Amino acid sequence: MSTAPADGLVGEILDGRYRVIERLADGGMATVYLALDTRLDREVALKVMRQHLAQDAMFRSRFHREARSAARLSHPGVVAVFDQGEDDGRMFLAMEYVPGQTLREVIDTEGSLTPRAAIDIMIPVLDALAAAHRAGIIHRDVKPENVILREDGAVKVADFGLARAVTSQTVTSSSGLLLGTVAYLSPEQVERGIADARSDVYAAGLVLFEMLTGSKAFDGDTAINVAYQHVHAGAPRLRSRDPEAPEVLDEVVAAATSLDPDGRPADAAAFAALLRTARRELTSDELDDRPSAAEAAASTLTRTTPLPVARSRHAAPRAETSLRDQVRGAPPAIAGVAVRNDLPRGRRRAVWPWVLVVVCAAIASATAWFFIAGPGSPTIVPAVVGKPIVAAEATLRTQHLDPNRRYGFSESVAKGLVISTTPAADAEVRRGTAVTLLVSKGPERYVVPPLPGTSQAEATNQLTAANLVTGKITEAFSEDVDDGQVISTNPKAGTQLKRGTAVALVVSKGRQPITVENFTGKSLDSAQDTLGKAGLVVEVTGEENDDTIPDGSIIRQDPAGGNLFKGDKVSVVVSKGPVLVTVPGGLIGKQFTEVKGLLEGLGLKVTERQAIPGINFGTVQGLNPGSGDQVRKGSEIVVTTV
Repeated sequence: MSTAPADGLVGEILDGRYRVIERLADGGMATVYLALDTRLDREVALKVMRQHLAQDAMFRSRFHREARSAARLSHPGVVAVFDQGEDDGRMFLAMEYVPGQTLREVIDTEGSLTPRAAIDIMIPVLDALAAAHRAGIIHRDVKPENVILREDGAVKVADFGLARAVTSQTVTSSSGLLLGTVAYLSPEQVERGIADARSDVYAAGLVLFEMLTGSKAFDGDTAINVAYQHVHAGAPRLRSRDPEAPEVLDEVVAAATSLDPDGRPADAAAFAALLRTARRELTSDELDDRPSAAEAAASTLTRTTPLPVARSRHAAPRAETSLRDQVRGAPPAIAGVAVRNDLPRGRRRAVWPWVLVVVCAAIASATAWFFIAGPGSPTIVPAVVGKPIVAAEATLRTQHLDPNRRYGFSESVAKGLVISTTPAADAEVRRGTAVTLLVSKGPERYVVPPLPGTSQAEATNQLTAANLVTGKITEAFSEDVDDGQVISTNPKAGTQLKRGTAVALVVSKGRQPITVENFTGKSLDSAQDTLGKAGLVVEVTGEENDDTIPDGSIIRQDPAGGNLFKGDKVSVVVSKGPVLVTVPGGLIGKQFTEVKGLLEGLGLKVTERQAIPGINFGTVQGLNPGSGDQVRKGSEIVVTTV
């Protein structure tokens, strides 16, 4: 067995989350620790994989995949998988911590159990396995060590999916461990390395046998001899160990441990139904009867290794060692025929011809098995296109094929359903052939990234990275987006598109220039209306009198032309019109020369008109415009004299 991780792991925190409290148990694949999940403040069982397994690339890949499958199981009888991770090369599973005893510890302590106790334990185990079988998951390593009896009496099954994570390559090259515990391996697992729901039924039947008798159905000095018994001898009948065992239980155990998988219940649910029916047929006395030590003794059967006899129900079972270690230390054995080393030399020589005969027969038998019932035998790829992936994989396994997933997009097949298989349906292949299942990821869609504010070059790069292409580019003025940057896209950001769809861009030309019109001499109102609509602001900076520019019109404008941008100012000076002069009063009766000088001094022009031509004394008789009137500077005043 591999060396367990050092106790120095106690006190460490794995993955920044799991504080290791104490070591609980060691196994062939891992060491189990009690740990505290510091994030959720709960105790968990932390299973840390053996170092040689963690270094195997294929094991790592299968470990992650099978751990995810096990985590999807939700059943009260299944030890829940919370998390899986890796810390400094140490691969681990975080599982539900179940305080209590394993069924192995119970059997070691109690020996044989009453039929009532055995059935009460086995039915919850089968219910948990049935939930896994419905989900397309095969346990592959059902044994008393993986059944936990909680302190409150609940029964839990552990280690779903882990046996599958160990490949044949891993077994051969690294650990030397036989896949699953050899005492509970089904014949098809030993012969062909395949397993389905009926393989779990076989192992569960052997666990039930062991609970009822207190001893394993198969035992031997070497793992290879035990494996040989599975394939060639078949499981013993319950009554061979306990002649007083109820006939109905004898039949149930015989059905579950049938050498032929087709002779067993189809899955754990069918086995549980069979066992429930058997319990109803048993009397209370039969349910509570426990066999005596003599009744539990093994009968004398022809085997490569004798079965244990009259074992005390409190005796511990023999320790399991790896297949490789047992073979190295065992005497030569071929096809289960042991060669005795204590015979005289002459007799040992006489045995060898028979050994050669056995070898030849074994080779012939193995060859026939390979092409008729083994990996070389043919099978048909079933039609699974359009089925959910879990159901499709389960169907392939029933045909002794190895499903491999590959994912791809599909416009017509819903996500999670099988698009196609390689080889195709109805193809004849050999058992164990890998069948690739192309699983739909749904329609292939890519999201338009948020591009406004980026440069045209950056927008093109982002569209390429999103598996989209740059479409039509249009330029437009923008008061908010700098020259050369994207203003908008069509379709807009967040839209899901097919691969290679074109996305149109509107790129900024910067701010739009506004041509300034000259409004000198024109009214302020017209300037404000026109320039305001163009986005410019008209600012009046002053007012002045002007003899030529009417009141309310623009005298000067700055700028008077050129280009401005929206919001810029145009300054104007507005005319108040010409300067006005008031015609003074008191001029009637005064002499013309005096009045003329006064009016001309005010900037007015003076014209004399004689009231009586030829008679003129130069006296002012009237003015037009008259006194008090306001006239523009430079205006003409007609003065009438007499």
